[in-house]
Amino acid sequence: MYKKYFKRPLDFVLAVIGTIGALPVLIPAGILLAVANRGTPFFLQKRPGKDEKIFTIVKFKTMNDKRDANGHLLPDDKRLTTIGRIIRKTSIDEIPQLWNVLKGEMSLVGPRPLLPEYLDLYNNFQKRRHEVRPGITGWAQINGRNAVSWSQKFEYDVWYVDNLNFWLDIKILLLTVKKVFKSEGIAAEGASTVGRFKGNK
Repeated sequence: MYKKYFKRPLDFVLAVIGTIGALPVLIPAGILLAVANRGTPFFLQKRPGKDEKIFTIVKFKTMNDKRDANGHLLPDDKRLTTIGRIIRKTSIDEIPQLWNVLKGEMSLVGPRPLLPEYLDLYNNFQKRRHEVRPGITGWAQINGRNAVSWSQKFEYDVWYVDNLNFWLDIKILLLTVKKVFKSEGIAAEGASTVGRFKGNK
């Protein structure tokens, strides 16, 4: 009953409250990132949501667009700005996704929305992560975030789909706050972002 009737209204109400409460952080962060990026403070990217429907995710842009002599983007760790590193470490870069929650494209809690090109790489088990709305945080995020393997991450995602309930969502939200303050699992060891998923071979 919670999944069908109450999760979406609760998401909307909490997203409104969260957006208003986060304004004192969102505004200065946006200004600093606009200066650091010499342009927009926002990162927009297509992601698959519930039932694999594509939507545009909104995050703060923590990396600039610097390229090498051949016009290729530099590695992530070379493009991560100083202010971007701070904002990513504190997970402030995730806050603009509240806009996606308000629009009904995302939930506060659910499997993280990944890249569209991964869709053809999933097996039938992994595809089940799209049976619910993707979330700003999720079961995988409080169990390692970017520091766990892809296979383990998908195990966590599908477990959440099968066990979704109100108290689990509350637990995930509270543990997410704890993770943010401890800055745990932000990236895989030796990298500024998680590596790309290359399939199950």
